[in-house]
Amino acid sequence: MSIETTRAGQSVYAQGECDSLEVDYLVQPDGGSVAVYVDDERRDEISTAGDQMAPGAVRYDLSPGLHSFRVVTLESRPVRLFGWVADRNAGVTYEALGINGAEAGVMLKWNEIMLATYLQRRNPAMIVLSYGTNEASDPSWTQEGYAAMFSSLLAQLRQAAPTASILVLGPGDRWSRTRYSIRLVAGIDWVIEAQKRACLANRCAYWDTRERMGGRGSMRDWVYAGLGQNDYVHFTAPGYRRLAEVLFADLMGQYEIYKKARTEETGF
Repeated sequence: MSIETTRAGQSVYAQGECDSLEVDYLVQPDGGSVAVYVDDERRDEISTAGDQMAPGAVRYDLSPGLHSFRVVTLESRPVRLFGWVADRNAGVTYEALGINGAEAGVMLKWNEIMLATYLQRRNPAMIVLSYGTNEASDPSWTQEGYAAMFSSLLAQLRQAAPTASILVLGPGDRWSRTRYSIRLVAGIDWVIEAQKRACLANRCAYWDTRERMGGRGSMRDWVYAGLGQNDYVHFTAPGYRRLAEVLFADLMGQYEIYKKARTEETGF
């Protein structure tokens, strides 16, 4: 996702506690220039012009603390921004690239070179994918076709970020609600199986969200408990927090097992 303009004097603004700032943009023929302001002081001027389209980025080291940022276009020429990153030197950086309502296949339509360049520059320790709920009711998919598509996506991410762990969060339990009744969406079954096969083939971890909810049909219990919404697809805020707590506990539990095994094997 991105924002763009062809007008001078357009700006975007953000504020956050950080030690550095990265601005990501598109290099393009006839690209315009922007000014970067940090704490209301003009820090830099960037030209986004280039011979061909390519991802561009600049990074600024800052004093630790709260900062405000502003990027302003300087001329009536095209400028396209992909975003910015306010980083701290310690801690965990979480970056969301998802789009509400999307299916996994949308990622294969993104510019592969730009996505790979971005991932390599950010050097992620872990990539988390969460897809499948929408595909389960999409008649254009078969289990074999979906498994092949999902495997291709995992392979592309593995090639772009070979040192990153890849974790796939499977779809939760889902029901279809009509005016008079509700029924299970059977497509969740084959989506889970297809994703598991793709993860196994590409050495990726898989977290079975439906199983951790309580298994097939469990969304009805979550709705009755106030943890699922009345559409029998999405969760309530307490429901999402509960899922997050369980996921975090499972991840840290596996991490403790890894640390113990590593210590026993290497002595460190």
